[in-house]
Amino acid sequence: MEKKVFLFTLLFVLLFGTFASAHSGGTDSSGGHNCSDKSKAKGLCTGYHYHNGGGGSTSTGGSTSSGATIINSEKDCTDFASYDEVVAYWNEKGYSATNDPENLDGWGNGVVDDGIPCEVPSGYDLTKINNSPAQIQHKQEEQDLASGEQAGYPNGLNDGYQEITSNNVASTGSEAYKVGYATGYNRGYDEGKTKITAEKTKATSDGYALGQKQDTIDIPTSYINHTGLKQSFEAGFNKAVTERVEVKKKEYKELGYTDGKKDMSNAPKDVEEAYVTAYLEGYNTAQEELKDKYLKQGYEAAFTILKYTKPTIDNEKFIGWYKEGFESNTEVKQIGDAGLALGQAGESYKLPSKYKSGEVIFKHFYEQGLKEYEEQQSDNQKAAVGGIGALAFVWLGRRFYVAKKMIG
Repeated sequence: MEKKVFLFTLLFVLLFGTFASAHSGGTDSSGGHNCSDKSKAKGLCTGYHYHNGGGGSTSTGGSTSSGATIINSEKDCTDFASYDEVVAYWNEKGYSATNDPENLDGWGNGVVDDGIPCEVPSGYDLTKINNSPAQIQHKQEEQDLASGEQAGYPNGLNDGYQEITSNNVASTGSEAYKVGYATGYNRGYDEGKTKITAEKTKATSDGYALGQKQDTIDIPTSYINHTGLKQSFEAGFNKAVTERVEVKKKEYKELGYTDGKKDMSNAPKDVEEAYVTAYLEGYNTAQEELKDKYLKQGYEAAFTILKYTKPTIDNEKFIGWYKEGFESNTEVKQIGDAGLALGQAGESYKLPSKYKSGEVIFKHFYEQGLKEYEEQQSDNQKAAVGGIGALAFVWLGRRFYVAKKMIG
């Protein structure tokens, strides 16, 4: 008896269990029902649909057709509280467009659709859905982006290091690959520039150190094959050599200047022409200064003496410059002429301030002029006296003649 009861119970469970497992909300005799407002709000369905493969394709009016594939489903889209739960379940199961035993993709008509379960809400990020076309495309783009960046980086690094004009454009590949290539290239180019800048600084320093020690350049092999490094080494070397040469030229110029002041030329021999030139430059500068000194002395002496007198100088060259300066003074003639004119006019002596430096000259010629004036005055007086005497003699003679005639 107990065995019969058990078998009867088991049969009842098997008979009605299939209908009870469809989902909450109940289905009609065709195995479907209308979408509830709650499910619509969640974006899980829109109208009448079937569960567990029941019925066929349908419209919101409720008409059905036969021939649909029957699928024994454990879940349907109305069993989820949100679309994120749908995606989580789909991803957990590893479902795809070709592996969807619960018919969540194409839900309601039993036909595999596009690899996207249930009805996706507007604006949802489809890349979250495993094996969806959007995720597959996204992964491909990420892969292309990474591949492009990996390919662009070494090219940019080389171009930056070689100081080649930047070119971050990939000629082939997808848009994502080209974007990745440009990103990798730019990063590599910047690193290459940074690296070569540091190495060029070192090359300049190394060249400078060598130039401080020798005049012949010897470029290391580590620099000679890179144009920028080679030029940097040369620039540093040339700078040091130039500085060293300038220091030595300065020394020879100072030596020449000292010798020039002594009027003792001793130009260096067996040295570079640049050093001889520097010596002569210093020597000639000193000689010009000496010449100016003695020319000025002679010029000033002309204000104080009436006639050139050889100075007490041991050096004939200096005496020549002194005489040249003395004879070049044309101001003394103007001073002398002014003094002479004042004297010749018989004016009282008065030295104009502008002739103060040549007072000796002015006074000398003033006195000369005054003397001439006085002599002229004396001559005039003598002439006047002589004229009066002659007139008196004539008058007396005339009177004598008249008297003689009267007597006779």
